[in-house]
Amino acid sequence: MAETHQGSCLCGAVHFEVSGPLRGVIFCHCSQCRKQTGHFFAATNVLTENLTISGEDQVKWYAASPDALRGFCGTCGSALFWKAKNYPYTAILAGAFDGAPGLVGLRHDFVANKGDYYQITDGLPQNATFPA
Repeated sequence: MAETHQGSCLCGAVHFEVSGPLRGVIFCHCSQCRKQTGHFFAATNVLTENLTISGEDQVKWYAASPDALRGFCGTCGSALFWKAKNYPYTAILAGAFDGAPGLVGLRHDFVANKGDYYQITDGLPQNATFPA
């Protein structure tokens, strides 16, 4: 039986189900992620073909750059997804999952852009930008 995980936005207009394993959480401290979430972005990712979205008509996609889209609930504004164009994976914000999906931290990216009001002290690898 395949591993599955469910989640949703705050208001419940958007639900999702993922089949298959989840990658460890990458924490992104870039200015776009901080602006979208109010802190930093914490996300896993899955093959897009393994992601089923209910209420997909409620998901609004914002073209944050020529290469990426950010998906959020059009009703409550919950940040949910990040998708690079021409990439077979979709990132899902770790906090959008129901219950305890067993996620673990993997690394911190764009720490050169992190906010000055917090320190990173968890011992995970830190990258000034996105690793090659």
